[in-house]
Amino acid sequence: MDSAYVIVGASLAGAKAAETLREEGFDGPLVLIGDEHERPYERPPLSKGYLMGKTAREKIYVHSPEWYEEHSIDLRLSTVVTAIDPAAHRVTLADGSSLGFGRLLLTTGASPRRLPVPGADAESVYYLRRIEDSDRIRALLRPGVRIAVIGAGWIGLETASAAREAGAEVTVLEVAELPLLHVLGREAARVFAELHRDHGVDLRFGVQVTEITGHGVRLGDGTLIEADAVIVGVGVAPNTRLATAAGLTVDNGVLTDQHLQSSHPDVFAAGDVVNAFHPLYGRHIRVEHWANALHQPRTAARSMLGEEAVHERVPYFFTDQYELGMEYSGYVEPGGYDRVVFRGDVPGREFIAFWLSGNRVLAGMNVNIWDVTDPIRDLVRSGRPVDPDALADPDTPLDRIGKPQ
Repeated sequence: MDSAYVIVGASLAGAKAAETLREEGFDGPLVLIGDEHERPYERPPLSKGYLMGKTAREKIYVHSPEWYEEHSIDLRLSTVVTAIDPAAHRVTLADGSSLGFGRLLLTTGASPRRLPVPGADAESVYYLRRIEDSDRIRALLRPGVRIAVIGAGWIGLETASAAREAGAEVTVLEVAELPLLHVLGREAARVFAELHRDHGVDLRFGVQVTEITGHGVRLGDGTLIEADAVIVGVGVAPNTRLATAAGLTVDNGVLTDQHLQSSHPDVFAAGDVVNAFHPLYGRHIRVEHWANALHQPRTAARSMLGEEAVHERVPYFFTDQYELGMEYSGYVEPGGYDRVVFRGDVPGREFIAFWLSGNRVLAGMNVNIWDVTDPIRDLVRSGRPVDPDALADPDTPLDRIGKPQ
């Protein structure tokens, strides 16, 4: 068996895993392989600050170019892995060469789902995942240009926000009756619908896209939404092709235990590609957010070194749209809650929302209120029953709720 540790996926997750391996004392050969030509970078700015021209390109990279050489990391960019053989402990590359590994980490991420309609691959259609995608979309954004955004999820709404701030005319097309309905539920989703309407976005809910033409987007009822460009944000799919072909257990991502170890003892996974067992929830969950790509690699790297590391952080994500900044901590499946409690000024978009089941806090979302993430996480993690009235009362400190008096 080769002594090298190999990371497939030169992403934020891959770079953070390599960083942790060195910090934890691994001094053997370490190879980080990525199919992009850019060194590892963070993806949230691609639909936020970088897309809007507010964040400089150099700010989005995880490490400097020199860092990889200084830490003896063999960074191989523009390199495609075509196969993994866990039994033989070998990785095959597109040029026909191969390399052995002692342990392997998959951080292959996810890819945007393609829209299955005629015209979806036209030059005027844009998908956002990589830095060059963000560059191409940013070049579009100027006053008067007509942008149709298909999908009212996080990517769709963030790109809509960037487009409006650049002066573009924006229409958002969504099959559901509200934006983010699958994620937030009806009560909180309304906040984002009102936010975009207030900023001049033409929101079309309950619509079905049937075709993208040279003039715009055709809907199921025959309506043509005229557009100069179309941005598609209808979700992502985990990049599991290598794992599936290698015989690893795959189910909505690479299935792992709480140590991020896959069905093969020498293969691990982290980031968007992993469907990991979470001790707090007692089951497997896959979370497609920056915080997972930032924190899971530390657990995976320590597990690769034989430590008893467990990934048990409360899931977290954030968004910035216009003047609204939001953080969300917790995990709620659609329909998995029985009430939402609001604290603060909802119309003024300065509030906290809590999702409850049986008076236990499943998740909390703070909107334009800061430095409350820790107490929200504590409420989620504790699982203790809370008084909904106290939860709604801004004068009751969050860190006192649910605790014996």
